[in-house]
Amino acid sequence: MRITNTATFARSVAALQDRHSELADLQDHLNAQKRVLRASDDPVAAARAERAQAQIARSDAQQRAVDASRNAMSQTESTLSDAIDLMQDARETLVQAGNGALGDSERANIGNKLQGLRDQLLALANREDGAGNYFFGGQGSSAPPFVNGPAGVAFRGTAGTQTGADGGEGLALTVDGQGAWLQAPDGNGLFKASNTNSTTAWSDGGHVTNPAAFFAATSPPAVADPSALRYEVKFSGTAGDMSYTVLKNGEAMDAPKPWTGTSTSGGRAVEFDGMSFAIGGAPADGNVFEVRLSQPKQSVFDTLDRAIAALKTPNRGSAQVQQTVQEGMAGLDGSLTALGSLRSRAGESLNHADAAEERNASLKLQGQEARSQAVDLDPYQALSEFQLKNTGYEAALKTYSMVQRLSIFNYIGG
Repeated sequence: MRITNTATFARSVAALQDRHSELADLQDHLNAQKRVLRASDDPVAAARAERAQAQIARSDAQQRAVDASRNAMSQTESTLSDAIDLMQDARETLVQAGNGALGDSERANIGNKLQGLRDQLLALANREDGAGNYFFGGQGSSAPPFVNGPAGVAFRGTAGTQTGADGGEGLALTVDGQGAWLQAPDGNGLFKASNTNSTTAWSDGGHVTNPAAFFAATSPPAVADPSALRYEVKFSGTAGDMSYTVLKNGEAMDAPKPWTGTSTSGGRAVEFDGMSFAIGGAPADGNVFEVRLSQPKQSVFDTLDRAIAALKTPNRGSAQVQQTVQEGMAGLDGSLTALGSLRSRAGESLNHADAAEERNASLKLQGQEARSQAVDLDPYQALSEFQLKNTGYEAALKTYSMVQRLSIFNYIGG
């Protein structure tokens, strides 16, 4: 078979071009440090890399949600800390008002101080993150969620919480402030003792002395409707010969008892059904003190508004002032407990965000490792292959140069 010089040269040039193309392609992979630059390089590995990249992108998106939640809950926790400090200041200020040596003007000044603390609390309840999101606005509010009105402070937000998605988990962006600021359990959290008509005696917040007896007497089936349960402590008689009767939903629980007892908290204790509260001062004939189970309607603003109005009212007796102080402290204590619980939930949300961040970091690392395994280049192997191909290319060049000299004219010339 006759082979022409032209065909030989063409084949040599084609072989050189192929080797040069392979060498250039390997050079591109070395420069990029990638084994797979195009899907055609390795379709299976390219698909794996795409899935890994999608996992990395999801992790990045979830991390943005984590960062947003952490920022919101950090500011919420800080705001609640400030609110608790203000309420503790208000409580200490209210205790000062119970000093019997103070006159009307001094108590009015204390009322003015409480008004300032109350206004600061309202500003904290309406604090926003700078982007129009209110920390205590629930599921969202385009305006401050807590609004002053004729009946006091009302909630204008949407109940619930706003969350950001994190792989199916909810990361809090806001909290439902209505429950903590306006709907804390009143009284001592279990029952509320109140003075209905006495101007010469007062009652404290009381406490449960026997939990078993308390819950047995105030829970179903002993009581069909606990919210309707009412106790009354009615006084009758004259000074020095006073007695009281305890009624449960209008029926006397026992015979009248003389007004004697153990002195507690500046008063004398009245005990029944596992409950105890102190009555101080001098109860008069016809005075009634009521006890009912706590209800979720304690507003810190209403508590302060009542105390402020009472302290600014002149010519009030010592027992009336003490009643104002006792009711104010009980209300603040209930709201402090509610805000403290809300602060704990904000702390739990921060812990949740930290755990979510760790999970996202782990998932992102897995994605990065999977992508690396699919497309990254082994530099030592690639360099060895490059050197091998380069040697082959140089050999091909030498072969081509030798083929070019295979001409009869070279021999004639010799």
